[in-house]
Amino acid sequence: MLAPRMRKVALVAVVIGIVVGGVVAIFAAPLIAVVVAAVIALPTAVSALLATRRRMWLAGTTIHASNGLVERRIDVAQAASVEFVVRAARVSQVVLRIGDGRRVRTVPLALYTADGGRELDVLGLRKLADALSASELAPAAAAASLLIDQLRAEARGAGLEERPLYRAVALARDAGRVPQTVLTDAEVAALSN
Repeated sequence: MLAPRMRKVALVAVVIGIVVGGVVAIFAAPLIAVVVAAVIALPTAVSALLATRRRMWLAGTTIHASNGLVERRIDVAQAASVEFVVRAARVSQVVLRIGDGRRVRTVPLALYTADGGRELDVLGLRKLADALSASELAPAAAAASLLIDQLRAEARGAGLEERPLYRAVALARDAGRVPQTVLTDAEVAALSN
């Protein structure tokens, strides 16, 4: 979903760099124009292209995250903290933040707009719920329960208002906790019912 947009951002950055470099070339030496164009275009273009290389997958209970250069891992079964983070804005997002005491990983679960949204696929939700169930942490069990309720809502073809992840966004908006908030354990438990 993001890869085509990131490629466009990279292309626009390169075009802007070339245009600015061309203007600078009129008034300065060609070498200075090339340096200016590179300084303007390269950071944005490289970061946008690296964003298209980001991958996240779950193997057993270990979440692997790679940005194309470095791969990081976190074992969900050994989690020290599990919390839902909701960002309520024009494009609302629900992520699961998992920490093991040394590092933290965020797993994007859903993106919602005014007229719909996209959620993590069913298989991904199920594998994540299973990995969270392997943890002895109470918030991990609550998170697994919420994800299973999300799966049940998807299986019966429930509308957005009946899906726990969408209700998390509505809860944050109604409470006025925008643009970003962490759901409490009581709120996660309430969403599971």
